[in-house]
Amino acid sequence: QLQLVESGGGLVQPGGSLRLSCAASGFTLDYYAIGWFRQAPGKEREGVSCISSSGGVTKYPDSVKGRFTISRDNAKNTVYLEMNSLKPEDTAVYYCAADPRFGYYCSDLPSEYDYWGQGTQVTVSS
Repeated sequence: QLQLVESGGGLVQPGGSLRLSCAASGFTLDYYAIGWFRQAPGKEREGVSCISSSGGVTKYPDSVKGRFTISRDNAKNTVYLEMNSLKPEDTAVYYCAADPRFGYYCSDLPSEYDYWGQGTQVTVSS
């Protein structure tokens, strides 16, 4: 059974850091582009980062650029999202997703991803 499991969320003060993990089971992430998305109450799901299967391409929207870093460790079948200088507006449920697209491409569109995790809550508040 193909499964993605996010972990690492929690409550953090503004300016703090968290590292989210996305672990895969039932399949190998080597041949998948991976995206991180978030959804706040009353808002649409938005992409915050993606990484190609090769690891050679990453994307970030302006809202997180310079603060978030995506990386992958194929040996551990895990993708990470390092989040620094967190702001209250980063509060959301964070999801990882897998797109079976091999090569140097990743998408920031949720519709292009086939497999999703259950999400992990990130709350930035003093």
